[in-house]
Amino acid sequence: MADRKPIESWLTDMDGVLIHEGVPIPGADAFVKKLRESGRPFLVLTNNSIYTARDLHARLRRMGLEVPVENIWTSALATAQFLDDQRPGGSAYVIGEAGLTTALHDIGYILTDHEPDFVILGETRTYSFEAMTKAVRLINDGARFIATNPDNVGPSVEGALPATGSVAALITAATGKKPYFVGKPNPLMMRAGLNALGAHSETSAMIGDRMDTDVLAGLEAGMQTFLVLSGVTRTEDVDRYPFRPSYVVDSIADLVERI
Repeated sequence: MADRKPIESWLTDMDGVLIHEGVPIPGADAFVKKLRESGRPFLVLTNNSIYTARDLHARLRRMGLEVPVENIWTSALATAQFLDDQRPGGSAYVIGEAGLTTALHDIGYILTDHEPDFVILGETRTYSFEAMTKAVRLINDGARFIATNPDNVGPSVEGALPATGSVAALITAATGKKPYFVGKPNPLMMRAGLNALGAHSETSAMIGDRMDTDVLAGLEAGMQTFLVLSGVTRTEDVDRYPFRPSYVVDSIADLVERI
């Protein structure tokens, strides 16, 4: 492996890296604390578009993890930034929750079901058949199809739940139109995060628990990648992919001394 430059900026996934089913992963508090004390730029990322950054800040704080609002980057925020760049002041029909609708309101978007520029699909606890039907008809009438992230399933205490990618596949089957996915593994989300930090990919690292989103996004954005085995990916899974992370570690606790 070629010599790597020292890591000056850190990006890390949240679920499976810092927390798991609402409980901090051992070492997460020490990692976040050391990051903050070091003064190094960092972002906590999530493909989940349900919550606002303020919501996530409060949830993490209750778990003992002090992550400032400005250090949280969600697929909802990345989607809003993308739309603000592509079509400022546009309109959208949205399937999603406060994280997504707040982000769109903040960029001045009008949320409507009357001839919207976009249909935007995000995460929600309850996908409505009526809302999906409306989305299908609007896309057939010419609205452009955007989705916050391609994750097919999400975690819950009871087990796996259908997520944005699965619902997007249903809408695609009904319309023949595939969405543009903004979240991981699209490197757009990572590069926007790096830009927000004023960081360079060559001296940045991405930490994640999924090969198909976190590691792939970090790799395609030109960053060093750390796969932690505290989430969904097992050691034996790594060789099933045509790419590899820069490093594989057991958990976030193994990275505290690297800051």
